[in-house]
Amino acid sequence: MKKKNELQYLVIAARRFLRSILSITDGTDIDSTIAGIKRDISFRGPTAWILIFSIFIASIGLNVNSTAVIIGAMLISPLMGPILGIGLSIGTNDFETLIRSLKNLGIAVSIALITSTLYFLVTPLNIEQSELLARTKPTILDVMVALFGGFAGIVAGSRKEKTNVIPGVAIATALMPPLCTAGYGLATFKMHYFLGAFYLFFINSVFISLATFLVVKYLKFPLVNYLNPLKAKRYQIIVTAFIIVTIIPSGIIFYNVIQETRFSIAAENFVNDKASFSGSELINKKITYSDTLSTIDLYYIGEEISEEKEMFLQDMLTTYGLNGKKTFAITKKTRVRVHQNKNNEADFEQRMTDMNNDLRLKILEDIYTKNEQIINDKELKIQLLEAEIMRLSIQDTIPFKQINSELKFHFDNIEKFAFANIRQLKVVNDTMRIDTIPTFLVNYKSEIRPQIADDENQKINEWLRIRFNNPKISVINY
Repeated sequence: MKKKNELQYLVIAARRFLRSILSITDGTDIDSTIAGIKRDISFRGPTAWILIFSIFIASIGLNVNSTAVIIGAMLISPLMGPILGIGLSIGTNDFETLIRSLKNLGIAVSIALITSTLYFLVTPLNIEQSELLARTKPTILDVMVALFGGFAGIVAGSRKEKTNVIPGVAIATALMPPLCTAGYGLATFKMHYFLGAFYLFFINSVFISLATFLVVKYLKFPLVNYLNPLKAKRYQIIVTAFIIVTIIPSGIIFYNVIQETRFSIAAENFVNDKASFSGSELINKKITYSDTLSTIDLYYIGEEISEEKEMFLQDMLTTYGLNGKKTFAITKKTRVRVHQNKNNEADFEQRMTDMNNDLRLKILEDIYTKNEQIINDKELKIQLLEAEIMRLSIQDTIPFKQINSELKFHFDNIEKFAFANIRQLKVVNDTMRIDTIPTFLVNYKSEIRPQIADDENQKINEWLRIRFNNPKISVINY
């Protein structure tokens, strides 16, 4: 019985300890949080211009592939305001704030799309950089970042003491770049870019709002009460319908993102395990997901891939869950397509030209990074070797203990003795060159007068030049 009571006490103490560490209810300022979110919803005057400028900056960053510029644009972007407003209004049953948030979010999105489209219409740089291509399709990581970023944003915003978390959330959730990429899609008439990037922005916005809604409910923000019961009921029905209309598509999108991520992982494993053949080299692959028919395109050079090998690859898909024949299948059907240079060089070259631009950029970036690292490593090794050669040369040419004993025997006024190779810049035949001077540093006893020390220096200098047969040797008194 005593042990049972002790165990209960430990459990209660542990719960209290964890609650004291993880509790987010302490220090909550509900009134100022609501006021702050509502204040940041509107896009009027300076806020609209700040959004325009930040969109231009983000578009330039995507255009020149500069991560630093994109981060700077996200720091000054005011896009988070209406998104947090949507989550707050749903959590507090505030219909008027919901309408205001949706209206201003629509204004902000319109401004962003118009601004980015205009920029990409006039810019002379039309290269699709890796930073831009990365915003054309959402992944499961984008969803998770948006959700946890939303949690961090609303928790930080609900504190009495404000922190700098909101700018960090704006960077992490990356609301600006997808809208700029959508503008690029409109400017270049590439609707798959527009749809993919806008799809990513929608996902981020929904999950930030969802995180805000959950925290608002957990912290028990006060609900808005309406004097007219019929009006209150009508507003509640509209808000509920909005939640259903938003959450159901988001859930479907989230499921599709998870399925695509699972498919990509399984397809990568399949290619790594089964797509290697002796005499043939796999030089590229392209994995395309679809809920009906997915494809894995494999590009080979070398010996021809026979039909038996192609059938083997197709049959092995089921093992990795890439065909609908098993219950754990990720997709209903996947097809492996082998591309190789048989006798149609022009067709193969065209296919190779159509390979993913992102892959080419990554290859070039990897080559550049590796070469830069190799050069830095070699420079470091050269510096270390030079230092070691200098140390060994000094040790080999100057026997310190022997010279120290001889100097003190011949010149009993010496207190300390040291040696260094000093590099000096000299002009020889109108050309500049660096010369190394072996220099002995001699310190005399305190009672020795300067004139006597100078005479001793001259004698020591002559003796050392004869001793080492080196006329460059110099002696300095210190």
